[in-house]
Amino acid sequence: MSDIAIKVTNLTKVYKLYRRPSDRLRDVFHLLKKDAVSRKRALDNVSISVTRGETVGIIGTNGSGKSTLLKVITGVVTPTEGEVSVDGHISALLELGAGFNMEYNGIDNIYLNGMMIGFTEEEIARRMDDILAFADIGEYIHQPVKTYSSGMFVRLAFAVAINIDPEILIVDEALSVGDVFFQAKCYHKFEEFKKAGKTIIFVSHDLSSIARYCDRVILLNQGRLIGEGSPKQMIDDYKQLLVGLKPEDAETGAVYDENANLLSYGDGKARITEFYVTDEEGRRISTISKGATFVVHMTAEAKEDIKAPVFAFTIRNVQGVEITGTNTMVEKAYREPLKKGEVKKIAFSQEMHLQGGSYLISFGVTGFEENDFKVYHRLYDALQLTVVSDKDTVGFYDMESTITII
Repeated sequence: MSDIAIKVTNLTKVYKLYRRPSDRLRDVFHLLKKDAVSRKRALDNVSISVTRGETVGIIGTNGSGKSTLLKVITGVVTPTEGEVSVDGHISALLELGAGFNMEYNGIDNIYLNGMMIGFTEEEIARRMDDILAFADIGEYIHQPVKTYSSGMFVRLAFAVAINIDPEILIVDEALSVGDVFFQAKCYHKFEEFKKAGKTIIFVSHDLSSIARYCDRVILLNQGRLIGEGSPKQMIDDYKQLLVGLKPEDAETGAVYDENANLLSYGDGKARITEFYVTDEEGRRISTISKGATFVVHMTAEAKEDIKAPVFAFTIRNVQGVEITGTNTMVEKAYREPLKKGEVKKIAFSQEMHLQGGSYLISFGVTGFEENDFKVYHRLYDALQLTVVSDKDTVGFYDMESTITII
């Protein structure tokens, strides 16, 4: 068995867009003029490979080709050009309701989906109890699925996809309609899959989940492969795309310094010129005890007039998951314009309640112009801060609980 579970080579997918429904039929019989149909290139010469046992995230803005790529990999859509090879049994959750017959009840759809994936009726029957327990929709399992809520629908679909023991699991935003308890159960199953050496491809706009669960991330934009690498770096590049910057375009002011591990970008209307952390005595620090007061400092200079700047900082863990942060707009601390050449020193004071470990602090100066969000300057992972603790609780931070026992 090959170490490569999925290999995509020079993949291109072009969709025809018709002005009227009848034009599609006319085109089949070659009765349509060429200028009556336009073409949308959903994927443009994309090549990727996924190693067996990897959890790979795919991110990108809406219309970047993420879902199309998954549909081609799973055989739902035929590529216009290029090749796709898959070595392993795939179970896919591409979109709500895909592969379900709305008139059938839940049990019938379990058998229908399982057999479509390639399992026999006997194999599905052996897994039925696990599927029903995971879906946990009670007596609705005997009702037509057209009567299901979106939450029940996705619970059943995910239960089928994840409990038939596939070698490759592909999930496209399917968890976005589940409740928090169901999402927790699904992510726990992800962890089990990872430990068992399964291959997972995961498309989501939830960047925290991408950072937490993925070994590697692929970034698409307008059908093209922009980059692939660590979750942290690809998420940083994706955030540039969200504000109209191209990570590969140095003229935008985006600079990634591999040695300093510092990403800096923005349109240059403001610059962050200094940043540091102090303790309650005013001393600059890089280590702090849990429970102590600390201050995050930043100095920013306006290079042009700015109508309503927003100063911000965030704290992420080393995997790139944003844990906390705030800004002057949320705190209602500053609502005035900045004149060109004006310098502001901003200090955020708070207590440290994060668990012991290493964290990274990012800074930003942003704003809104004609209702459009603008990034004037951002510095990602500019400072490292180590929290020392003699008592770590569960999760990211300590709620400083007081316990009373009677």
